[in-house]
Amino acid sequence: MAKITMISGPNLNLLGKREPAIYGNLTLDDIQKNIMHLFGKDHEINHFQSNHEGAIIDALHDAAIWADGIVINAGAYTHTSIAIRDAISSTGLPCAEIHLSNVYARENFRHTSLIAPVCIGQISGFGAHSYELGIHALLNYLSRN
Repeated sequence: MAKITMISGPNLNLLGKREPAIYGNLTLDDIQKNIMHLFGKDHEINHFQSNHEGAIIDALHDAAIWADGIVINAGAYTHTSIAIRDAISSTGLPCAEIHLSNVYARENFRHTSLIAPVCIGQISGFGAHSYELGIHALLNYLSRN
């Protein structure tokens, strides 16, 4: 049984309402329920969402105490937060970076991820399915290491 923390950053609480053509119609609660249905019987999954950088950093620090790995959709903080990058690095845990949209098909400022260098990989562009793919990738990584 793996222990995984799934962290969602700013504005992801608005999924289902916010730009559905880009982010889809599912809410974050819908995504969480799907993840629990798929993985909750075999793994401990803790989900955390915040619009605040410091709260995300605190959640990462907490993960270092109990989790085996992290799946993070840092939202816009992906492109701006050295503090979140450093917090991921400081956990010593494998971290999968995910995004609902294909960030490379969007504005240029979204093409640079400050957290990618401290993550085991990045998944983007598969909508809500990106969370599932991120957990699968993390579980595969954990089983090999």
